[in-house]
Amino acid sequence: MVEPKIQAISYKITKLLPGNEYIFRVTAVNKYGVGEPLESEPVIARNPFTTPSAPSTPEASAITRDSIVLTWERPENNGGAEIEGYVLEKRDKDGIRWTKCNKKRLNDLRFRCTGLTEGHSYEFRVSAENAAGVGKPSAPTPYIKACDATYPPGPPNNPKVTEHSSTTVSLCWSRPIYDGGAAISGYIVEMKEAADDEWIICTPHTGVQATHYTVKKLKENAEYNFRICAVNCEGVGEHVDLPGSVIAAEKLEAPEVELDADLRKMVNVRATATLRLFVTIRGKPEPEVRWSKADGTLNECAQIEVTSSYTMLVIENVDRFDTGKYVLTLENLSGSKSAFINVRVLDSPSAPTNLEVKDVKRNSVSLSWEPPLIDGGAKISHYIVEKREQKRMAFTSVCTNCVRNSYIISDLQEGGRYYFRVLAVNELGVGLPASTDQVKVSEAPLPPGKIVLVDVTRHTVTLSWEKPDHDGGSKITNYIVEMQPKGDDKWTVCSEVKALEATIEGLTTGEEYSFRVIAVNDKGRSDAKPLAASVVVKDITMEPIINLLFNTYSVKSGDDLKIDVPFKGRPQPEVSWKKDGQVLKQTTRVNVVTSKTSSKIVIKDATKEDVGKYEITLTNSVGTKTGEISVIILDKPGPPSNIKVDEVSADFICLSWDPPTYDGGCQINNYVVEKRDTTTTTWQIVSATVARTSIKVSRLTQGTEYQFRIAAENRYGKSHAVDSAPVVAQYPFEPPGSPTNLHVAHATKTGMLVVWGRPASDGGSPVIGYHVECKDQSSILWTKVNRGLLAETQFKMTGIEEGLQYQFRVYAENIAGIGPCTKASEPVAARDPCEPPHNLRVTNITRTSVSLFWEKPEYDGGVKITGYIVERKELPNGRWLKCNFTNLQDTYFDVTGLTEDVQYDFHVIAKNSAELLSVPSETTGPVTVKDDVDPPTIILEDKFRQLVVIKAGDIIRVDAEITGRPLPVVSWSKDGKEIEAKARCEITSTNFATTLIVRDAIRRDSGQYVLTLHNVAGTRSVAINCKILHYIVEKRETSRLAWTLIYGDMKATTCKVTKLLKGNEYIFRVRGVNKYGDGEALESEATKAVDPFTVPAAPTSVQVTSVTSEAMTICWERPVSDGGSSISGYVIEKREKTGLRWCRVNKKPVYDLRVKASHLREGCEYEYRVFAENAAGLSAPSIAYKQVAKEREEEPIFDISNEMRKTLIVRDGSSFTMTVPFRGKPIPSVTWTKPDVDLRVRAVIDTTDTFTSITLEKATRNDSGKYTVTLSSVAGTSSLTLNVRVLDSPGPPAHVEVKEVTKTSATVTWDTPENEGGGPVKNYLVDFREASKKGWTRLTDTCHRLTYKVTDLQEGGVYYFRVTGENEYGVGVPAETKEGTKITGTEF
Repeated sequence: MVEPKIQAISYKITKLLPGNEYIFRVTAVNKYGVGEPLESEPVIARNPFTTPSAPSTPEASAITRDSIVLTWERPENNGGAEIEGYVLEKRDKDGIRWTKCNKKRLNDLRFRCTGLTEGHSYEFRVSAENAAGVGKPSAPTPYIKACDATYPPGPPNNPKVTEHSSTTVSLCWSRPIYDGGAAISGYIVEMKEAADDEWIICTPHTGVQATHYTVKKLKENAEYNFRICAVNCEGVGEHVDLPGSVIAAEKLEAPEVELDADLRKMVNVRATATLRLFVTIRGKPEPEVRWSKADGTLNECAQIEVTSSYTMLVIENVDRFDTGKYVLTLENLSGSKSAFINVRVLDSPSAPTNLEVKDVKRNSVSLSWEPPLIDGGAKISHYIVEKREQKRMAFTSVCTNCVRNSYIISDLQEGGRYYFRVLAVNELGVGLPASTDQVKVSEAPLPPGKIVLVDVTRHTVTLSWEKPDHDGGSKITNYIVEMQPKGDDKWTVCSEVKALEATIEGLTTGEEYSFRVIAVNDKGRSDAKPLAASVVVKDITMEPIINLLFNTYSVKSGDDLKIDVPFKGRPQPEVSWKKDGQVLKQTTRVNVVTSKTSSKIVIKDATKEDVGKYEITLTNSVGTKTGEISVIILDKPGPPSNIKVDEVSADFICLSWDPPTYDGGCQINNYVVEKRDTTTTTWQIVSATVARTSIKVSRLTQGTEYQFRIAAENRYGKSHAVDSAPVVAQYPFEPPGSPTNLHVAHATKTGMLVVWGRPASDGGSPVIGYHVECKDQSSILWTKVNRGLLAETQFKMTGIEEGLQYQFRVYAENIAGIGPCTKASEPVAARDPCEPPHNLRVTNITRTSVSLFWEKPEYDGGVKITGYIVERKELPNGRWLKCNFTNLQDTYFDVTGLTEDVQYDFHVIAKNSAELLSVPSETTGPVTVKDDVDPPTIILEDKFRQLVVIKAGDIIRVDAEITGRPLPVVSWSKDGKEIEAKARCEITSTNFATTLIVRDAIRRDSGQYVLTLHNVAGTRSVAINCKILHYIVEKRETSRLAWTLIYGDMKATTCKVTKLLKGNEYIFRVRGVNKYGDGEALESEATKAVDPFTVPAAPTSVQVTSVTSEAMTICWERPVSDGGSSISGYVIEKREKTGLRWCRVNKKPVYDLRVKASHLREGCEYEYRVFAENAAGLSAPSIAYKQVAKEREEEPIFDISNEMRKTLIVRDGSSFTMTVPFRGKPIPSVTWTKPDVDLRVRAVIDTTDTFTSITLEKATRNDSGKYTVTLSSVAGTSSLTLNVRVLDSPGPPAHVEVKEVTKTSATVTWDTPENEGGGPVKNYLVDFREASKKGWTRLTDTCHRLTYKVTDLQEGGVYYFRVTGENEYGVGVPAETKEGTKITGTEF
């Protein structure tokens, strides 16, 4: 049954199996039932259409080396369904399989198949596809080779004439746009005369490679046409005609200058460097070249090189004066052309200009100047100002940072002559100086000093004046005296003098005049100084006036002395002289000469007799005047006198003397003291520089007799010597006696104090110290124990050996020496002394005896106490007597055999095993011997008489002093029971005290303690009441009413309550208990039993640092809250990204805020989280942090300094190494490169993880250049270029050619070597040889240009030429002409 209910009369049956044969039947149904079925014919289940037939065989077109275009026709039969597309397939001739050419279905009948391999052959087929599927493929094409099609090339482009002469035309062109699919192998140039029709090939038949060609051997002034065609492997292509015709004639060109862009700007060059101005020039005929400098003359050292194509100006070692505008002028028949180049030499500036001295004063000078004409190519930053004194050679700086164009130089020496200079400074250094002429530092003088009226007559006035206070720094040349008659306004010059005095003559008697004086020096005139009052011209009278020039005259003995005394007086006074009160006698040596204005004494060959006071007396009718002059003759002094011996000792003698009566007119400088041994005649200088009149002569030999002599010395010589009486050098005293009373005052095991008294006699000189010696008792050798002299009479001896016995002896010393020693002291053992017994008491007294008790010494001297000695003394005047005659070891003793009613005093001495006795103990005091019985007594502190309150846990201690004769018996009881010594109870009793101690008091220790004493004299008891203070602590839950006891006898004021139920609420109360009972309770607030803290917050800011492939460091910050309890540590967990389980990183707690996770898997991603932990537990985890375990990548970089980036300069033949440090992660690979050189062969390259180095042995010029080192890694690439310059001779010159060949000459031209070898080529060597010979002949070794004309060649000869460059490092490699040159006037 296919379908039971179909309303329609057609139906589509599906789900049939293709290829099966089916029969179908249809049955009609109505309300009465099912009718008869109608059956169909058998039908096979299949499509109603088939696959299409094959398309036509594809045809190929547009074949290239990697693609082919294929086209085909539709199939004749589409199989009953529309063609949906085509499938194109190809098969390589060398292959087996067919492969599809199209990835997508083809709808077109054309397809370009790409991706072919050049040179391979392919066959193609195509199939059509419809709904039934892909049909049969077409027949395959023939094999088609994938290669570009080739054709003859197209015509060349842009043919033009570049040059022409009378016999040549030079052409150039560019490549054809279309090369025909094959490489252009050459070009053919053809020519014809304009009037001819026949084209002639100029080039070889194979063509020329270049795109330019010079056609030679043309007829002069003939007209030519040219055409050019390209050639490839397919043949000759189309030609292109040169537009127009060309006449073979010389070309005229106006001169042209081509300046590089660099030359159009300012050319900067550093001082001392070389300036090269290379300019390309053109012009036909070759222009005449002139170089000049616009603002000056061209440097004499300038080298000018001129060729047909360029000119070059070279100035070596330039300086600031080479700055300026350089003008290049070209000139030929066609005209002239000029160009200029601005050059700036970067140098220090030239000298400042217009340096002037503006203002000269007596100690300062003002300078001004203008900036230098040449600033050296940099801004002037400041100026340096320098000065030089006339007498000195060197300049000194006054100011090193002057920023203005003027400067005032102060603090100059007045009147000094100076030179000044100024230097400009820029960033390149200090420039040239600008200097002044000699300048004298001075100014016009001040006016003269006080003017005095010296004399007045009827017709004259004599004036004198003082020098100006200051001469302005320049010598006063003269003085001008001016006068003014009274009533006249005009001042007239009346005198010009050089002296300080002037006499004005020709005055009118009785007239009144005013005068003034002006000082003049080379700088000008001073202000005028007027005479204070006007002068009336008339004769006057005046008392004599003596004008003593000096009060004292000194003259060297033997020299002449002149004493000049000017005077005045009207009328003329009479003159008289006295010496030392006597009239001066004139002799042949002593003369007096008197004039109107002065009197003069002349003394020839002055001697000591001329010393004294000279007196001059002037007398006239007006009065008398006297003056006194002292004369001192400068000579060597007289001898000293009165030598005294002040002190004599064994090695020195003190001398004193009186100064000479005559000191020679000047101060005594020193005295010369000499000595001699009286057994010899030779004098020895003790001192030649004694300033005082006494000396201590030391280093004398004791017992020797000496004599001394003394001479005085001043600046003019030494006096005669005066001798002393002979003196013997010896002490006036003797060594001291021996010290007294030597004994050991105190001894211990580590030291002894030795004490002695001063000697009975000090020998006449004070004792200056003592020497102490000691020895062991068993030794015979004495040893000195003090290093220096001992000033005191005691010595503390240390460093002794315990137990040994020592003896001492002492010497005294004074200046005379060391005296005799003392007797040896008694032997004393080196042990600590035993202290005396203490607390000596009388315990019992009878009619004949006294009982004593004492306590052991507090210190036994380090050895055991072996016994005691008890001594008594009968009062008041008895001696101490020993009481025990046997060794007493107990600390008590009964002294018997005493007399009744007599008073005694007692003391005890301790003795130790070292047989050392202590000092006696304190005495008992007076004790009367008689029967004596005392009842017991008890002495307690007042606090024990009241109720004693003790805190629980403290100690109960009762101390009582007891007395009684005889000693009472002690007993303690509590609450009627005798107390026994137990673990907590302790009773300690002595003869005079008893103590009860109860430790860790508890409540039952409260009660009454009774102390009882009993002896024959009676019984005594004392009660002490004691109460233990404590606290009662109770608790109850708030839900209950009953209180529960926690502690019944709490001692402290704090307690810890345990065993509470967590979460329950409690109230606590405390009561104190004292001697009166329980106190009131203090209740607490209700408190819930919970922890006082929570877990902390989660840690924050989790980060991962220091990541490697196997480890990383996790860091975090503390939680915001610690939950109320300090953080005890951190827990760190990790989890792989692909895993589910967290693992702990740290086994032990981590207290720091970082931890290292190791043993990771490379490339794996991990998550980390951190917990904080406190007493409440672990916190919540932090936010997880993800990180991949891999090595950190760092882009490779170079770690080099700026110094390494500079050019490395190397001498030829030497080796050099360049080391370049670098870093990067992962470690980068390193490559070294240099253009055109395989450094792996030429150099040794060494590379580590942190640096790379390259070493080249025996460097040559070819090793110059740029070396590039490249670092490469996955993180990036980095390159560094290092420059090397090898200082070597130059390489071969380039393009050596022979031009302008005539019958007897030829011109050789060349270009600068491509490799100049580290220095510019300054010279060339030119050689030649005949073709038939092997030896070269030198033509020149001083050619500085790039051409050389060789003359005197043999016509018809064939020659080879070679050129060698030379620089400062040597002669380089030669370059030869490739072909021989025949000297025939043509070149081949």
